[in-house]
Amino acid sequence: MDDPAANPSANPTTPPPSAEPLRHLFLDLNSYFASVEQHLNPDLRGKPIAVVPVLADGGCIVAASYEAKKFGVYTGKRVYEAKRLCPDIIFVKTQHRAYVEIHHKVIAAVESCLPVEQVLSIDEMSCRLARAEQDPAAAVELALRIKSTISQRIGESLRCSIGVAPNRCLAKLATDMQKPDGLVVIQSHELPHKLLHLKITDLPGIGARTAEHLKKSGIVSMADLYDRTEAQMERAFGGIMGRYWYRWIRGHETDDRPTHRRSIGHQHVLGPDSRSRDAAWAIIVRLLHKAAARMRHLGYFSQRISLSVGFAGQKRGPWGSKEETDPRNAPYHAAAKLRGGKQDTMTLLAELKPLWAGCPNRTPNFVGVTLSELLPASSVTAPLFAGDRRREELSRLIDELDASHGPLTVYTGAMHEARNKASGGIAFRSVPDLNLPDSVR
Repeated sequence: MDDPAANPSANPTTPPPSAEPLRHLFLDLNSYFASVEQHLNPDLRGKPIAVVPVLADGGCIVAASYEAKKFGVYTGKRVYEAKRLCPDIIFVKTQHRAYVEIHHKVIAAVESCLPVEQVLSIDEMSCRLARAEQDPAAAVELALRIKSTISQRIGESLRCSIGVAPNRCLAKLATDMQKPDGLVVIQSHELPHKLLHLKITDLPGIGARTAEHLKKSGIVSMADLYDRTEAQMERAFGGIMGRYWYRWIRGHETDDRPTHRRSIGHQHVLGPDSRSRDAAWAIIVRLLHKAAARMRHLGYFSQRISLSVGFAGQKRGPWGSKEETDPRNAPYHAAAKLRGGKQDTMTLLAELKPLWAGCPNRTPNFVGVTLSELLPASSVTAPLFAGDRRREELSRLIDELDASHGPLTVYTGAMHEARNKASGGIAFRSVPDLNLPDSVR
C-alpha cells in the first residue's frame, strides 16, 4: 500500500502544497424550466408548479418550482404523486422553444459581463476568469453583477446559483452547495475542510452505482477520498477518472478531455390518443426524421440505431423515477449495427422497421430513437453503389427544401398522422439549434 506520508496532500488535514488561483466561474440556473414558466406567466410566480410533457396522471414531471419542491415534488415524480403531495400544485405543459430562446438571452446577459467559455447544458455554463478577476473580492463582485444583469435584462424569476473555484469541477460543485440564488466561493486553502461534510454522491457525475463501486475500495466518505494517493484513486475508479478526481478535489486543473458527440436521439411520451401500435409507429418515424436531419446538419454518420419503447403500467419513468420496474411491463430495447456509417433517412428507416416488428404487442406510452457510435463525415467512405448515393442525395435535398420552405415540407408518408406531434424534445444536455428547421416549436 502506498505510504500517505510520502504524499502530504493525501492527508485530509493537510492543505494543498500551493495556493491555486480562482480560475473558473460556473453558473447553474435554478429550476430552469419551472422558472421560465413563472417568468412568462406572472400568475404562476410564488406558486407550486410542475412542468410536464403530457397533462395526464401517469405523466412524468420534468421540472418543479422551489415552491413545489418544499412539498417533496421533484423531477421524475408522477403527476398523481405530485397531486397527493401538493394538492394545490399547478401543472404546466412544456414550451421547449421558449426554454431555448431564453437560454440564449441568458448567455447574452452573462457575456455582457464575462465571456462564456463552455455551455454544458441548457441551464449550465462555465466561464474562465481573467487574472484581474481571480481575487476573491473581484470574483464575488463579478458574480453579483452577472446575477443583477440576468434579473434586469430577463426577469427576477430567473435565479441562478454561481460557484467560483480553482477548477471547473469545484466551481460546479459550489453551485449545488447553496440553492436557490446561491453564491459560493471555494479557495484552495479551504480544501479539504470545505468539502468534508459532503457525501460522495454530491460530487458531479458520481451516482449511486459509482459510489457502490468505490465502497469496495473502502471509500465511503470525502475524507476517504482525500486519504487515497493518486495511484490508489486510479485503481478505485478503475481508470483515469480516479486521477482526475484526485487532482480536482485538491483544487488543481486538468487538461480538458477532448469531446466527441456520442449519440443523437429523441424521445417522446405518448399522449392517450397515440397509445396504439400504428400511432406509436408514426411517432417513431417522426423521431427518426428529426434525429437524422440533426445528424446530417452536424456532419455525422451513425454506426448504430436503437429503439426504446415503454409500456402502460410500467412503474419506472423515462426521467429516472427510482421505483422498481414491474418485470411484466419491462421496457423494450433493440438495436442494429449500421456498417460503415449511415446518414440518409430512408436507409435508417429500413433498419428501424425490423426493430419495431420485434416489439411486444402491448400498449406503448413512451418511444425513443437513438443514433449512436457517430463518425464525422471525414471518417466515412463515400457510397459505392448508385442506390446508396441517390438515397443520400434525396435526404440532402429534403433538408434543403425544409430550410428554404419550412419544416416538414417533404416527409416520409409513414409519419403523416404524427407530423404535428413530437415537435420538440426536452432540452437537458443538448441545446437544440434554432437554425435547424425542425428543431423545437
